[in-house]
Amino acid sequence: MQRLADALDQINHWTGMTVRWFALLMVLLQFTVVLLRYVFGFSSIALNESVLYLHAALFMLGAGYTLLVDGHVRVDIFYAAATDKTKARIDAFGYVVLAIPSMAALLYWTWPSVINSISMMEGAISVGGIPAVWFLKSLIPAFCILLIIQSVACLLRQVVLLRGNVEDQGGAK
Repeated sequence: MQRLADALDQINHWTGMTVRWFALLMVLLQFTVVLLRYVFGFSSIALNESVLYLHAALFMLGAGYTLLVDGHVRVDIFYAAATDKTKARIDAFGYVVLAIPSMAALLYWTWPSVINSISMMEGAISVGGIPAVWFLKSLIPAFCILLIIQSVACLLRQVVLLRGNVEDQGGAK
């Protein structure tokens, strides 16, 4: 089980290491947009939208990595003082009852819209913008799949912990 969890972790680790560069690219692009607008008097809707596209891709594709490194916000009033086994039960419950079903439902309900958008190559948000709304919509299933993959990896680790296989603990974090 641990090896499977580690393999699943690698998917989000690789994705996270790739999309983290989008943040730097976003800053550089936004700087370019401001420089072009206020110094040279040039404005481009497509250039402005490229920052939006990078922002969407960074957060949608980086959500699984954030779960991998335990970076999501928690309200841990009771969780902080709980034992490791209790935390494992709470986490397992969260993955099985909340995370995986909600991502599966989101994937199921958005899939027809995404497929429709891709099949018609849905165009720009604004006149003169990037003609790729289909790309933005395709980030939704990618987001769901990456979070499901990471939730399963985390769930497997909680099962290992609950079974008492402490010697199997570890991880590729």
